[in-house]
Amino acid sequence: MVVDFIEPASIELDDAIAYYNLQSPGLGEKFLADVMRTIELIAAYPEAWSRNTVHTRKARLKKFPYHLIYTIRINKIYILAVAHQHREPEYWIDRLL
Repeated sequence: MVVDFIEPASIELDDAIAYYNLQSPGLGEKFLADVMRTIELIAAYPEAWSRNTVHTRKARLKKFPYHLIYTIRINKIYILAVAHQHREPEYWIDRLL
């Protein structure tokens, strides 16, 4: 299944990569690799992750304290948020398609 980031989620991803690279050179790339592994799993098993709301699911990254919030719409998965686990829950709710 095709996975696509909506613009705000793409910006969050870029910001998190930049933040981690400032913390330690190369850490941003490790974060991105964790995101990409999670996306591969989401694409292969879109319904395996726990429901977050009626229309969304939440996939936790393996090594970083982030979730990928996504929705499934007719043969396409949209990443709605790259959400830090300590950020206000459902801050992204107005992004639902």
